[in-house]
Amino acid sequence: MSHYVDGFLLPLASEKLAEYQQMANKAGAVWKEHGAIAYWECVGDDLDIQDMTSFRTSAGCKDNETVVIAWIVYPSREERDRINALVMADPRLADMCDKDNPPFDFKRMAYGGFKSIVRYE
Repeated sequence: MSHYVDGFLLPLASEKLAEYQQMANKAGAVWKEHGAIAYWECVGDDLDIQDMTSFRTSAGCKDNETVVIAWIVYPSREERDRINALVMADPRLADMCDKDNPPFDFKRMAYGGFKSIVRYE
């Protein structure tokens, strides 16, 4: 059985990293509780590789921003759809961040679902 992965790329103001990390910790617990296999959130560290497109460029970062990449692994696309419906209805998710001052701009986040084609563990 192949897994299904939701992937995220977003710019994050460096001063909001601690706030974002708290939100991500709570979100990860909610996703896992509803059936996700894995939940990863990673902040940029070594991003400016010579002769390659920078993650900062891809994420549209401003001077004071870094990059977060994240992914959630599911057993299948069908399970992803079922799990995400449960997560979006979970009141804990709605209470995670201040809607008037979110830790990042949701409109600048890249998101997509991916079929796995190679997997080593």
